Amino acid sequence: MNAGTTASGAGSRAGDDIEKLGKALAAEHAALFAYGLLGARTSGSLRAKMSAAYDAHRARRDQLRSYITSRGGRPVEPEASYMLPFFPSNATLAAKLAVQLEAGVTAAYLELAAARDVKLRRYAALAMQESVARSYAFRPDQPAAFPGMPAPATPPATPPATPSGNPAGG
Repeated sequence: MNAGTTASGAGSRAGDDIEKLGKALAAEHAALFAYGLLGARTSGSLRAKMSAAYDAHRARRDQLRSYITSRGGRPVEPEASYMLPFFPSNATLAAKLAVQLEAGVTAAYLELAAARDVKLRRYAALAMQESVARSYAFRPDQPAAFPGMPAPATPPATPPATPSGNPAGG
């Protein structure tokens, strides 16, 4: 049994929440590891985004640790190293990896959104919202405002002006 769980129904429910919190914490540990690597391998505005993501994940990690200990659980410690799906050898790959990281964190919080504690469900929903928003900041092309809707018609191009200031041909 996990720390903080008992054979009673109430203890079991609390244990379920602690287990979900632990999975979210493990995802935050992995994200911190990867963002530390990404921040060291990027520069300029991309590095600033990576640093901001690192700080956000560190704050979430600290909050999760607090939630676990306040419920009588023992927070999972980070691994010494994490396997990345690919090595980010350039800025494009670094941004692609950041998007994948945020998707993984979002999935971990999705499970926490099923917690019995209403406060934890709200916390998970807000964390997912932040993670998804962060992932879009790393994407080169932003999604359509209303996916599935046809793109608006583009206005016709205006003809180039001639040196006299009149449109060409007139």
